Amino acid sequence: MIYSKFAILAAFAASLLVPFTAFAQKKPRIILVTHGQAADPFWTVVRNGAETAARQTDCDLEYESPGVFDLQAMSRLIDAAVAAKPDALVVSIPDAVFLAKSIQNAVAAKIPVISINSGLEASQRFGCLMHIGQEEELAGKKAGERLKDLGARQVVILNQEIGNVALDQRTEGFKDGFEGPFHHVEVLPVKIDFDQCYAAVKQYLEQHPDVDGIMALGPVAAEPAIRLLNEIDKTGKIKLCTFDISPGTIQALQKGQISFAVDQQQWLQGYLPIVFLANYVKYGSLPQNQLILTGPAFVTPENVGKVANLTTKGS
Repeated sequence: MIYSKFAILAAFAASLLVPFTAFAQKKPRIILVTHGQAADPFWTVVRNGAETAARQTDCDLEYESPGVFDLQAMSRLIDAAVAAKPDALVVSIPDAVFLAKSIQNAVAAKIPVISINSGLEASQRFGCLMHIGQEEELAGKKAGERLKDLGARQVVILNQEIGNVALDQRTEGFKDGFEGPFHHVEVLPVKIDFDQCYAAVKQYLEQHPDVDGIMALGPVAAEPAIRLLNEIDKTGKIKLCTFDISPGTIQALQKGQISFAVDQQQWLQGYLPIVFLANYVKYGSLPQNQLILTGPAFVTPENVGKVANLTTKGS
C-alpha cells in the first residue's frame, strides 16, 4: 500500500496552509475544468477535494465540466476560463490532441496550470507546472495481472467513454498484464446511463456465456454490472473488478461483490492542486515535482474501510 507516502504528502500540503492565517493577501481565484460528467460519482469526490482545499486556503474556486463527455464542450470551457483571467487553472487532459490549443493558450497567457487525472504525457509538453494522478497503463497492467491471478480467463472490459485516452491506456495495460494463449479480452462500449449500460452488459453476457471476468473502467460501468450479476446469480462466479471507487462500489466491496478496485485517490487529485496553486499565487512557492502519483492502489474487501474514509472525506 502507498498510504504512508500520501500521509507525508498530505502533511506537506497542510504545512502550506500555515501562512494563509498570518497574512492578509489577495484571495486567489482558481478555475478547475474537468471532463467529468455530472452523472459520474467519481468526479463528485474530485470536486469535494477541491472545495475542501479552497475553504482551507481561502480561495475562490469555480468548478466547470460538460454535461456529457464532450471534448469540444470541454475545450470551450477552458477557453472561457482563460478569457476570465483567473489566477490559476486546473485541467484534466482526456485528449491531448483535441485540447492542446486551449491549454497552451492558458500557459501563453501566463496562467499557472496544473493537470490532473489524465494527460500525464502531455502535461509537461503543454507547459503545465505538474501533473497529479496515476500512470494509467501501469495501473491497467497491474489490474490485468491481478485478475489473471484470481483465475479469470475470458474477460470483458466495459468502456464508458470511448475516445478518452486515459481509458484506452488502462485497456492496453490490462491486455498486457492479462492476455495469453488461454486468457482473452474483449472491449464492450457502454453508456454512462445506468439502464443502458445494464442492458448492454446483460446482452453481452447472454451472447458470451464463457465470460468469467468483468473489468469496468469506472464506477458508472461497475454499478450496473453489480446489480446485473446479483440478479442473474453470477456474483462471485463472474469476477467483477473496477477502476476507481464510488459509494456504490465501496458498498459492493464491503459485501464481497467486487474482487478489487484500482484506486487513484481522486479526492487528492482535487485537493492537492488547489493547495499548491493557492500557495503559488500568494507566495511563488511550489513543490518541484513534475509528477505526483496518487495511485494505483488496490482496494479489496479486506481494506475497503480505510479507503472509504479517504473517499468520503470532505463530502
